[in-house]
Amino acid sequence: MLTTMTSKLSKTLFMPGVVATFCLSLWLAEVAQAQPPRQGQNQQNPAGAVADRGKEEPISGWYIALIAGLAILILVGVIVLVIFFKFVGLFVQCWLTGAQISILDLLWMKLRNVDYPMIVRQKIALVQANTRISTQELEAHYLSRGNVPKTAAAVIAAHKASIDLPWRTAAAIDLAGRDVLDAVKTSVNPKVTDCPDPVKGRQTLDGVCKNGIQLKARARVTVRTKLERLVGGATEETIIARVGEGIVKAIGSAEHHTDVLANPNLISQAVLKNSLDSQTAFEIVSIDVAEIDVGDNIGANLQANQAAADLRVAQAQAEKRRALAVALEQEMRAKVEENRAHVIEAEAQIPLAISQAFRDGRLGVMDYYNLRNLQADTDMRHSIAGVSGGSSAVNVNAGGERQS
Repeated sequence: MLTTMTSKLSKTLFMPGVVATFCLSLWLAEVAQAQPPRQGQNQQNPAGAVADRGKEEPISGWYIALIAGLAILILVGVIVLVIFFKFVGLFVQCWLTGAQISILDLLWMKLRNVDYPMIVRQKIALVQANTRISTQELEAHYLSRGNVPKTAAAVIAAHKASIDLPWRTAAAIDLAGRDVLDAVKTSVNPKVTDCPDPVKGRQTLDGVCKNGIQLKARARVTVRTKLERLVGGATEETIIARVGEGIVKAIGSAEHHTDVLANPNLISQAVLKNSLDSQTAFEIVSIDVAEIDVGDNIGANLQANQAAADLRVAQAQAEKRRALAVALEQEMRAKVEENRAHVIEAEAQIPLAISQAFRDGRLGVMDYYNLRNLQADTDMRHSIAGVSGGSSAVNVNAGGERQS
């Protein structure tokens, strides 16, 4: 309120002072240009010549210089009063609170286009919090496009919480794009994060035990910010990914799903042993398993699928063997027909050989009839025995013709 009143008062006094200086300058210009009176007037009134001579003498240069210097002093005084009343409110605040910011410091900040009221407020807050930060550091952070109020609030909060957070570290975190005040709050009040993140679309982490039973787990991870690793450290998403990997690994290492259901703390202990918060900007305080559900029997499903696949492979192999057998059968039938053709061709040569024997005299008539009787006996025996197809011998007549 005092600053506002002094600013209004300086604005009120500035314009009248300028107007008064301008009027004084005009009056000096008119006096300097004034001409001496004519001599005729003194001759007409000799009695008052001596008195008029003193009045009509021109003003000396020293007098004009004195008036001009006085005008300059008045103008400078008005400017000083304006500056004084503009900064006196902030100066009084700094003097009462021990911020140690002079009027000249305020003027230099104004000339450097620094938001000096904000700098004064933050410096007073830091001093009252017993945190010694120089005004030059505040100005440098402001000129570096940093968020001075948030950085100052973070340093004050860290100091009150007995956390070592130098101004340079806080300024570096702020200039790096991190929310330094939120980091201090997370360091004082640890943050609880769901794993997996429901925003990413997954509600549970699925793992399979060694007995083939699927478990669906959901955990809550409590993390605390490590201010010394905030610049260059991995973000919260890395923590969630590593914790999810550790949970799936812990479930997969369990011999039986009932062991995990009976003691979910096995997952937390197995995950915490892996130092998942290394090279990150956070420290894992605890990992709590919030929910575990039994899913499908993945092992049985895999075995059933494997059996079905083996069945299809066996069927394919059997079909292959059947096709080979059918092909071999057809090949054998072709060979039988080929051999039968050879037999028929050989049998066709028998009548010709008998005829040739008759011509050459090597075969007599009785021999021929004996041969026919033998063939008839053979055919009769075959018919009695029920052998189909008759005799394999060939009947020939006297003319040498073939008879079946």
